[in-house]
Amino acid sequence: MTDQHRGRTTRDGIRIHEAADFAGMHRAGALAAQILDDIAPHIIVGQTTAALDALIEGMVNDAGATSATIGYKGYRHASCISVNHVVCHGIPGGKIPKWKNDSHARADDSLKDGDILNIDVTVIVDGWFGDTSRMYVAGKPKAYAERLIQVTHDALMVGIEAVKPGNTFGDIGHAIQAYAEAHQTSVVRDFCGHGLGRVFHAPPNVLHFGRAGTGAVLEEGMFFTIEPMINLGRPETKVLADDWTAITRDKSLSAQFEHSIGVTATGAEIFTLSPGGLFHPTYN
Repeated sequence: MTDQHRGRTTRDGIRIHEAADFAGMHRAGALAAQILDDIAPHIIVGQTTAALDALIEGMVNDAGATSATIGYKGYRHASCISVNHVVCHGIPGGKIPKWKNDSHARADDSLKDGDILNIDVTVIVDGWFGDTSRMYVAGKPKAYAERLIQVTHDALMVGIEAVKPGNTFGDIGHAIQAYAEAHQTSVVRDFCGHGLGRVFHAPPNVLHFGRAGTGAVLEEGMFFTIEPMINLGRPETKVLADDWTAITRDKSLSAQFEHSIGVTATGAEIFTLSPGGLFHPTYN
């Protein structure tokens, strides 16, 4: 990356980072990914989402890092944990809302056999933000849930494959949407990926649907997340009274995967790769 391209902002407000900044993002992304590796053995039937969040907070503190979510707009937890038809921003410790195929009476936030859940963690390391999420299953997944998780994972990777200088953000969204809809699932429109670096959220908004060839042009040095939320049913969502928890309107299952990436001269560099190779669905 030449000096004339370092540290500037595009006309769309997107920061172009220096080559040296990739190392900082790798450190932050590696810690976030390691935490998601380390939490996997604790996702078992009977475990509570509050206990999982407490473990995650301890891991962040033990690493000498900072949780980006504790205190963010009043949020009080080190993770978002979204179970079954919760699309995103599920609050640990909160009662798990009933979904249409839920046969369990839930008096608390404990996980039941077959529950699927997304855990989203963002940490700050030396001023850099590492943001990632992935899916887990408590017990044995139902076949349709396992298929949804696989499609969502693959949709993310298809989106990442569309990242290279000269392509557009519309190319990313189109690739994800086309893949998801070809597998009889739908893409959530109400939430999107985002720029990051030394800030938690920044331009651009990274849509997971759209038309190829539209939107801002990708340039080397851009940092952002891609984090598609894919539903078994319709794409519409609603936010509950807590102003955080988003669920599918039709109470169908939802899944999500998220990586933080940087645009290189030839494609995409993933900052949040799993150290243990566990980013793909982990079943216990």
